[in-house]
Amino acid sequence: MTGILVLAGTPIGDISDAPPRLAAELAGADVVAAEDTRRLRRLTQALGVQTTGRVVSYFEGNEAARTPELVEALAGGARVLLVTDAGMPSVSDPGYRLVAAAVEKDIKVTAVPGPSAVLTALALSGLPVDRFCFEGFLPRKAGERLSRLREVAEERRTLVYFEAPHRLDDTLAAMAEVLGAQRRAAVCRELTKTYEEIKRGPLGELAAWAAEGVRGEITVVVEGAPDKGAEDLDAAELVRRVQVREEAGERRKEAIAAVAAEAGIPKRDVFDAVVAAKNAARTTP
Repeated sequence: MTGILVLAGTPIGDISDAPPRLAAELAGADVVAAEDTRRLRRLTQALGVQTTGRVVSYFEGNEAARTPELVEALAGGARVLLVTDAGMPSVSDPGYRLVAAAVEKDIKVTAVPGPSAVLTALALSGLPVDRFCFEGFLPRKAGERLSRLREVAEERRTLVYFEAPHRLDDTLAAMAEVLGAQRRAAVCRELTKTYEEIKRGPLGELAAWAAEGVRGEITVVVEGAPDKGAEDLDAAELVRRVQVREEAGERRKEAIAAVAAEAGIPKRDVFDAVVAAKNAARTTP
């Protein structure tokens, strides 16, 4: 008989949030694959449990090379437990390759549900949570980051991102530039930990706040694009939408047509707004 792959959620801050099944799985697994074996050791000590199976590292740097080894163990009947530093494996963490490989071999995959930074941040943000999309980490390079943000500029679902504290100010500034300085957002810092903080406000204000320096684990929740009717779209908003599409690679004619179709107004109205903005820019000293 083949084994079973167990994905186990781990606490994102407060150790007492660990699901009861986690301790049993850690004690009973034949193989424990951990993103960081030192953190695994601290986790087992905090839970008062001892692993009896083989412990191996499984992180971004060796994920591709170690996956075949773990699949072989699963094929031989082993119970393999996969844990990451915090949260659920394979959600912006190692695990996807192993899950895909196990599924391909028709090996059973199950999970021990646990804390989630994505869902916790959504719940605390004060923003709509009926529909959302998780975008993970934005690219480090400024140009690539702006390009990625332009792809979701008109996304109406709430957006969720992870970000490193030393890049937060640049990310929020880029979001304000592309999505609009008045777009509502929430920066969730150190969730479930002693110094948990939820900072809510327009992207422009949050960018200025973050410029002073922010520390800790960061999750950013951003309001989706407003569902504006034609009567709500002023000339400046029409021009902004055309610019976003142009910066994403569309020709101006195509961008104008697309924006007009979205707004349900004649293309001529959008064209006139773009021309007026261009003329105003030329005459501005």
